[in-house]
Amino acid sequence: MLRKLLDNVEQKILSNEKLKKFHPLHDALDTFLYSTNTKTEHAPYVRDAIDLKRTMILVVLALLPAFFFGTYNVGLQSPEVVDKDFLTCFLYGLKIVLPMYLIVFAVGGLFEAIFAVIRGHEINEGFLVTGFLIPLTMPPTVPLWMLAVATIFGVVIGKEIFGGTGYNIFNPALTARAFLFFAYPSYMSGNKPWIAPLDGLSQATPLLQKSSNLDITYSWWDMFYGYIPGSVGETSTLAILIGAFVLLITGIGSWRVMLSTCLGLIFTSTLLNQLTGVSDNPMLGLTALEHFVMGGFAFGMVFMATDPVSSAQTNKGRWFYGLLIGFMAIVIRCINPAYPEGMMLAILFANAFAPLFDYFVIQSHVKGRQLSYEE
Repeated sequence: MLRKLLDNVEQKILSNEKLKKFHPLHDALDTFLYSTNTKTEHAPYVRDAIDLKRTMILVVLALLPAFFFGTYNVGLQSPEVVDKDFLTCFLYGLKIVLPMYLIVFAVGGLFEAIFAVIRGHEINEGFLVTGFLIPLTMPPTVPLWMLAVATIFGVVIGKEIFGGTGYNIFNPALTARAFLFFAYPSYMSGNKPWIAPLDGLSQATPLLQKSSNLDITYSWWDMFYGYIPGSVGETSTLAILIGAFVLLITGIGSWRVMLSTCLGLIFTSTLLNQLTGVSDNPMLGLTALEHFVMGGFAFGMVFMATDPVSSAQTNKGRWFYGLLIGFMAIVIRCINPAYPEGMMLAILFANAFAPLFDYFVIQSHVKGRQLSYEE
């Protein structure tokens, strides 16, 4: 019955010149409920069990551990929650996180639909992941109107002006976060966003404590499990690694990008550790393991750096791309303690260089084949 209803509505839309331009809206609902019936009529043909919709759904499934723990942690870190049992903390966090998702998907979906209608193309499933990522990269105290503005900026400036999904240079979710960071820095950094009660005292994130030359009041295991203040989805390294496992076994996330990002982290942090004797900068003393569980490094490495659109496309290029991210993240954290995070800017910086890495890799292949042909 539903299939017949959708087909009848589609026929009426396509037969009416005034309504035809709104066909992308119907197509979005149809492909959300059913598999597309679009067939490739001409060669080359590619047969695969996975399509864009299934890919996006698998990424969302990989994000669920970080989402569930992050929602619980919002309640755990809130001074308003007295009883710290799991259900109470989770329900309180859900009251904070759920409106964030409603705003992001409502506003982002609206602008996706507007551009689809104007351009006459289908609404792409790419925003499913972008919309799921944006709230996870934000502090839970960010005002909803700011979140809406950031979402618009991420969708329009980060993606649509480049041509839509598949053409964007920068990661749209990180573009939204970068906009808020530079437009409203007091809501994204410092003591204001992340406050947690500890014996009646306010606590900031471990990175902020270290950059302020204070002793970190959290153990390494606290930071690994995620019992620390931070953005909604970035606190639990364990939950993020579970998501990484899902991306790796399904072949969606690039192991080369993840591994090379870790190698860049290890090399740069080890190098900067040697400067602790000649500088009083407290960030220089952080080890690679501490950097890994602090801030958004693990989350960015797994879910942002591996974005198949804005990352490098060649295998060799992915190694250089990941190394650059790991290097830049630690350099920004340590050399500029005024901005103790670093991962967001490192990935955006690497996004800009990804096409260059691919270009040189392809050119090296072309020259190699020319030499072998001449021989």
